[in-house]
Amino acid sequence: MNRSSLQGLPSPPLAGAVVLVTGGGAGIGTAIAEEVSRRGAHVGVTDSDPTAASAVAERLTAGGARSCSALVDVTDPSSIRAGAEAVESALGPITHWVSNAGVSSMGRFAELPEAEWDRNMDVNAKGVFLCGQEAARRFANRGGVIVNIASMAGKQGRVPYLAHYVASKFAVVGLTQAMAFELAAVGIRVNCVCPGFVATAMQDRELHWEAELRGVTPDEIRDGWIASTPMARLEQPGDVAVAVAYLCSDDSRFVTGEALAVNGGAYMD
Repeated sequence: MNRSSLQGLPSPPLAGAVVLVTGGGAGIGTAIAEEVSRRGAHVGVTDSDPTAASAVAERLTAGGARSCSALVDVTDPSSIRAGAEAVESALGPITHWVSNAGVSSMGRFAELPEAEWDRNMDVNAKGVFLCGQEAARRFANRGGVIVNIASMAGKQGRVPYLAHYVASKFAVVGLTQAMAFELAAVGIRVNCVCPGFVATAMQDRELHWEAELRGVTPDEIRDGWIASTPMARLEQPGDVAVAVAYLCSDDSRFVTGEALAVNGGAYMD
């Protein structure tokens, strides 16, 4: 059924929204772009890899959605601003901003290179800060919604070989709360989602890194992740995407400052 055949039916929950997604060229970001598009949103797919972002946007457009792509390096304020302007030029004023772009690496704490600390903090924490500033400036006179992607590693330090990543995701959770508290006065809601073991290319890299560090097989690591998840499977990107769509929708109109755990019970707080 195409969108034109839906006349007379209730509007999709995000009809008319303009959602900018960072890191939208792969993994969780792509699933978010697809999900909010299914719910009626126009989607600006941004990524540091413009080819990947363009492929996702073209696929959404081919399915009948309004979408565009833009290059965004979340560590560079000028790149963030240019990407936002490109999205607004193509789709109209941004109403929802999803800061999803993230990186990871692994290593024993005492051996972690300073450069890896800087990279994780720059993309995962400062990127959310800089994107949040850009979104807040654009939403100041009209309100809006910001959703940040954190991690269950942002709620517990009991995670092997990821001290720098843990620190960056704890920063996202705390920053989300601070943003929510301050920006509520101008009609901006801010929340974050904390996924668990998500089956993405990034998680697959972590699977192999951890296996090498522990001296076991990747299958043993994967089995351990599943065993530690009460719902007994790896999380899928779509599991995260539907939670983001909820936080973008009016169903969550009185929810702000939350760090929503979406991890199959792998960590409960």
